[in-house]
Amino acid sequence: MRPQNQSRRSFIKGIIASGAVVSTGGLMFVSGCSENTLSPAAGSVERLISLNINGTVRRVDVLPNETLAMTLRNKLGLTGTKIGCDRGECGACSVLIDGVPNNSCSMLSHRVTNKNITTIEGIASPAGELHPVQQAMIEELAPQCGFCTPGQVISSVALLNNNSNPSREEARQALAGNLCRCGAYDHYLNAVLRAAEEIA
Repeated sequence: MRPQNQSRRSFIKGIIASGAVVSTGGLMFVSGCSENTLSPAAGSVERLISLNINGTVRRVDVLPNETLAMTLRNKLGLTGTKIGCDRGECGACSVLIDGVPNNSCSMLSHRVTNKNITTIEGIASPAGELHPVQQAMIEELAPQCGFCTPGQVISSVALLNNNSNPSREEARQALAGNLCRCGAYDHYLNAVLRAAEEIA
């Protein structure tokens, strides 16, 4: 209860001021603690991590529940990785992790700190020469709207790295996890087979 002679406004100001003093006192207590007591708690996750992306180690501050897709796009500016469904169903966010295609929207950034990550930006050569898959997709007019194309390229490159002469059915199986809203599946398959001929 506030005193009779105190206004409501001054009473509220007093409450706010006392809350600020209590908060500051807590901070002063923490800052006076030894360094050992400020180490991360057991089971906690370091926020500043190193990711090996396209052959370059990048330091980035990520949240414990942050997906690799979010880190790539929002923290590192690698926007070639698209986010479509954001639940691992469409393949638009595909990246290579140690050579294996994965949905980056379903992978926590903290889980890939010791892995080699290749995004669509790392598929071409450092000199800018297109990968045979990328060139074949241009020549076959495979992309329509292009939103799914980065994921299609990633899956195609992974296939040809493991099987340089796939059948059309093998290519179809390899791209099965990549949805195309435009329905250009045959064009993508034609591009994969054309790239296989170029690599062979």
